[in-house]
Amino acid sequence: MTAQKPRQIFIQGITRDGRAFRPSDWAERLAGAMSSFRPGAVKGQIGAFIGYSPYCYPQVLGGIKCVIVSEALKDIEPMAWDFVVDFARDNGLRVVDACAPSDPPGA
Repeated sequence: MTAQKPRQIFIQGITRDGRAFRPSDWAERLAGAMSSFRPGAVKGQIGAFIGYSPYCYPQVLGGIKCVIVSEALKDIEPMAWDFVVDFARDNGLRVVDACAPSDPPGA
């Protein structure tokens, strides 16, 4: 039996009223803040913040800037999961349950 992949949410760079979210690098900033949450990461390790986490990374889908967040992040660090979910809610961003079209960059 194969393990089921964790559910993913897509935080889209479009507000609920249809406007593009600003600043234009919001996805990279949000994913960068989550970069230390990765398999085998040791907090404070040199290079721990280089590259995006496979649990939270930016991607452009259908011309819309998004951040793809794996629900596995909730098991690894619940406060990090709450941070990204609250970010989307507080900024009125659209959130979609979906599956990623491919593996995260660098996986």
